[in-house]
Amino acid sequence: MARILDGKQVVAALNEKLRAEVEQLKGNGTIPTLAIVRLGERPDDISYERGAMKRAETIGVEVRQFVLPAETEQQELLELIQRINADEDISGLLLFRPLPKHIDEEKVRNAINPAKDVDGITDLSLAGVFTGSGQGYPPCTAQACLEMLDYYGIELKGKRVVMIGRSLVVGKPLAMMLLGRHATLTICHTRTINMPAICREAEIVIAAAGKAKVVDGAFFSPGQIVIDVGINVDEAGNLCGDADFAAAEQIVEAITPVPGGIGTVTTSVLYKQVIEAAKKQ
Repeated sequence: MARILDGKQVVAALNEKLRAEVEQLKGNGTIPTLAIVRLGERPDDISYERGAMKRAETIGVEVRQFVLPAETEQQELLELIQRINADEDISGLLLFRPLPKHIDEEKVRNAINPAKDVDGITDLSLAGVFTGSGQGYPPCTAQACLEMLDYYGIELKGKRVVMIGRSLVVGKPLAMMLLGRHATLTICHTRTINMPAICREAEIVIAAAGKAKVVDGAFFSPGQIVIDVGINVDEAGNLCGDADFAAAEQIVEAITPVPGGIGTVTTSVLYKQVIEAAKKQ
């Protein structure tokens, strides 16, 4: 049976460190503050927002909520983002997406100052990830994968790693971050031929395909570490990952669960980056 890489343990350790950093900043007169910008009343946005508010309270970060109607005009949203950019008391900005269809999402997300782009969604932040310049911040889910590996002492240098997925949210930025840790990387995607055979040769498999249990038992071999980024709903209505957990657990050395794995860590990473932004500002 595989060892379970429990996200709750990672969160507990990370939150303890973040609370200490917040106390130090407040002692110096700086209050780390996140602005949350939400358009409309999407249930999944509201659910995430509630969880983020609870996590902020645990860590000691301030949160300001900016809730606009779904029919808000693009110019009004851009003006709000500019006010947040200019507000020295706000450390970071989290913009809920997708935005309503009448809004140019690319223009709006790139209006965010990279210094406050704690969710890593602007082109300049992604450029910072790809060049290693340190400009902006990486996407939180990608960084959460590294936090998980670091907490459990899983070395990346020289390891054969397969990244399944090439999205701008996880696959592409995380691939660059893995290369920055000197991993030997292969990226697989929907056009990859004989993907299971490629994955079986890896020491670490990171699944970010976005489809329930698509990474089945044929992808795994003994001794592997599996990081499952996916959050899906299976045919029975249960939350599950991109990896077939039941199949993998019988084969691999260690695996992250869904729920309770990477998704659990992501919100703490968001606040880690808010705190880093507050330090720089």
